[in-house]
Amino acid sequence: MQKNIDKVTSEILQKITPTQEDRAKKDHLAHELELKVSAACVESGMEAVVRVEGSLAKDTWLKEDPDIDVFMRLPPSIPRKSLGELALKIARKATEGSKQVERFAEHPYLEAFVDSVRVNIVPCYLSKPGEWLSATDRTPYHTDYINIHLSKAQHGDIRLLKRFMKGISVYGAEIKIGGFSGYLCELLVLHYGTFTKVLEAFANHKPKRTVDIENYYKDKQQELERLFSEPLVVVDPVDKARNVASAVQPQKLHVFAAASQAFLKEPADEFFYPLKTHPLSIEELQETIASRGSSLIFLAFGGLEAVPDVLWGQLHRTRKALSKQLELADFRILRDAAWSEDDAEVTILVFEVEQRILSSVKRHFGPPLEFSKECESFISKYSANDDVVAGPFIDEGRWVVEVRRKFTDAAEYLEAKVLSGGRNVGVAELIAKELPKSGQVLVGEEITMHYTYNHEFAVFLTDFLSGKPFWLETKCNAPS
Repeated sequence: MQKNIDKVTSEILQKITPTQEDRAKKDHLAHELELKVSAACVESGMEAVVRVEGSLAKDTWLKEDPDIDVFMRLPPSIPRKSLGELALKIARKATEGSKQVERFAEHPYLEAFVDSVRVNIVPCYLSKPGEWLSATDRTPYHTDYINIHLSKAQHGDIRLLKRFMKGISVYGAEIKIGGFSGYLCELLVLHYGTFTKVLEAFANHKPKRTVDIENYYKDKQQELERLFSEPLVVVDPVDKARNVASAVQPQKLHVFAAASQAFLKEPADEFFYPLKTHPLSIEELQETIASRGSSLIFLAFGGLEAVPDVLWGQLHRTRKALSKQLELADFRILRDAAWSEDDAEVTILVFEVEQRILSSVKRHFGPPLEFSKECESFISKYSANDDVVAGPFIDEGRWVVEVRRKFTDAAEYLEAKVLSGGRNVGVAELIAKELPKSGQVLVGEEITMHYTYNHEFAVFLTDFLSGKPFWLETKCNAPS
């Protein structure tokens, strides 16, 4: 089996490793950007240390993904509230004539496209270790730490791990994905040694896993547990109070564990470069939805103008809140998801419910007989209630009534809760403002219009309906 793994990884490594020509071009562009950002800082009267950071500086970048991160290390005397706007002004000046997009992490930064290469120009403070003023202050120290400790061979292992994680959709610490960052991949390879050993470690899934490369918490287990509650804890070697894996959602961790198990059993190129999903035809879509047995309810509304982390934070909060509301109304959620893309004219939440239509009557349980005061209140409330069709009566030692449901249709319930805004049921602010203007609740085949005119959504919905990770298909179809 190791021979098969070596064969697959060797072929993949050839695809993802930059050539000397690739490196020379990117190094030249990065150096030019450093000079331009430095010049823009001087022109703005700002003293700054400008340096390329990230995967390019550590030589862990993928050939097809050559992002350049230029950091401006600014004096701590600059007020925090001014840092982002000041940096944006400098970054725009340094990349004049290029496509520019304002992004937001802890504070604003600029994404620009220079010679078709994505460039992130990010501000931070020139802080000393342990005296951080912003989260990005650590990044230059991360670069130095990796460059000092990583062996030459491990650069390839990091590239393999990044590409594997991209392939199974667990790469990226942004809120939309909730996965593994590039720095986290580097630390995992540094700790476990190789790409294969990282997979072997995570394939042996544990409810809680801790990596502490610098042994900050050796013989301090209680302190470690008190500080970090996440299922994966990777203590930052340059800041012992930070968990590098804090952004990794449990679901992404579980997917990585399961995919690692599958790859180690049946190695295949598709884990790194999955085959593209071919959307179902309209006829196939309609047949799939009709024969499914469950009900699909969609909440569609206009695309929102917001930086990705803000947008996806609001989407995830809204999706969870509405799923909870549906559950409270007895509509059992099987799965839910959110879809949005940059510049998309529509955003869509999907709720798969076990049953769209419920019976018009349900049981409502009151207190056990031993709680006499509560029983009196229950009887008083329901004895002359128009919504009661039977009771109050005693069943197995407690008072019970049968009451009419206010809503029996999940789609009607969702419409009533959200199309006026939905702030009182947990809809996030930006979405609540948009829903009264463009919100639609669609059921089943009513989604066909959005499916027909938006290829990316069609791919998303096809994958959602399947529910099966592509790498499970790869494993199942592998020759025995």
